Amino acid sequence: MNFIRKIFSPTCLIISFFLLFYTFYRSEIYWNGTKSNFYLNYYIISVISLFFSIITFFLNKKIKDYLIIILASVVTSLYMFEAYIMLGLNKGQQVNKEKIFKNKTGKIYDNRTKFEIYEDLIEKDSNIKLVTLPGYFFEEKTDIFPFSAFSYSKTIHCNENGYYSIYDSDRYGFNNPDSEWDQKEIEYLLVGDSFTLGSCVNRPNDIGSVLRVLSKKPVLNLGHDDNGPLIEYATLREYLDINVNKVLWIYFEGNDLRNLKDKLSNKILKNYLSDLTFTQNLKKKQNQINELIDNLIEKNKLETNQKTKKLQLFVLKKFVKIGYLRALFSAKSEPKLIPEFREILKLANDLVINNNSELYFVYLPDYGHYKYNYNFSNYFKIKSIISELGIPFIDVHSEVFEKEENPLKLFPFQSLGHYNVDGYRKVAEAIYRLSK
Repeated sequence: MNFIRKIFSPTCLIISFFLLFYTFYRSEIYWNGTKSNFYLNYYIISVISLFFSIITFFLNKKIKDYLIIILASVVTSLYMFEAYIMLGLNKGQQVNKEKIFKNKTGKIYDNRTKFEIYEDLIEKDSNIKLVTLPGYFFEEKTDIFPFSAFSYSKTIHCNENGYYSIYDSDRYGFNNPDSEWDQKEIEYLLVGDSFTLGSCVNRPNDIGSVLRVLSKKPVLNLGHDDNGPLIEYATLREYLDINVNKVLWIYFEGNDLRNLKDKLSNKILKNYLSDLTFTQNLKKKQNQINELIDNLIEKNKLETNQKTKKLQLFVLKKFVKIGYLRALFSAKSEPKLIPEFREILKLANDLVINNNSELYFVYLPDYGHYKYNYNFSNYFKIKSIISELGIPFIDVHSEVFEKEENPLKLFPFQSLGHYNVDGYRKVAEAIYRLSK
């Protein structure tokens, strides 16, 4: 105990300095100060840790011993819980999914990674691509910021239902039959994130496709993974130059506000708020977008082909950072409703009105809303903002999920994820009914 007591304070001090300098490096050097707001909490934690470390030098032996025992107990408990989530809980859930899928379909659950299925399929069809997230380009710091995937390709998306969803992208890389762009009048134009795109289900089971069947009219789906309000507004700025009756702004309560806070630090995206005439002319740059995506896929593929050790290192780093436990608790917390949200919705509504269209705000609930009974306080605040702006509010929570005896049945295997086929269908039916 004497040895542990002797090294305790210096070790705490060294760790605190490391945390502080690493936070500074990530915030001010790696990200050039563009994500300072994100790292503010880490600065606070680092400074508190530093002061705590200094104080421990002046504690008497008895208090220091108690402190060491308490900290050791807390840290041990945290890592035991982290190991349970990583090795026990997640694996058990996956085994259960595989059994349910086999019993229901008679097929084997596809456990291949996205890159593994990509390598398998590209041998048979060179037109196979992988979906790319806007966040990828955030990291790459490119000259343009694409809002879509590779055009005219079979695009591998995701697997939450036992199979990988694959969609045929249109001329601009969105999940539509390409002929929809040639129609004289569009009944519905959708903007949103992965839920809008139709994550992990195939056409015609996504929201846009179901609306196309119900309305018997053209529908354009401009949803894409990882979007958030700022990118959705920017997408309208780039692609809303056509005759559209109804624009559906599809908001997901699980991460849209986090995405907004993150994307506000991007210089290109901020231009859409500061300059109402700004445009990237993305419609004319699809070849450039395709080239960027190809380069990104190749880069990630090369990294993935050498990834055994990298994957092990990634898992280890995630474990050290208590990644699974942090994700569990962060899912329960809501970010603050920042002023830019209202500003963006007002700008979007003005844009849609000037296009002689009508904007509808569609509120999609998260898995945690029903699994953990989270208190989503922003739900009422957002509802109030949309009402103030005079935008029709389609409440999928009250119109669909709240009416279900078991709302979790609308999620894949009743687990955390996007909606399943039945979930997407019921959402689309509610939208169609309430927007007529």
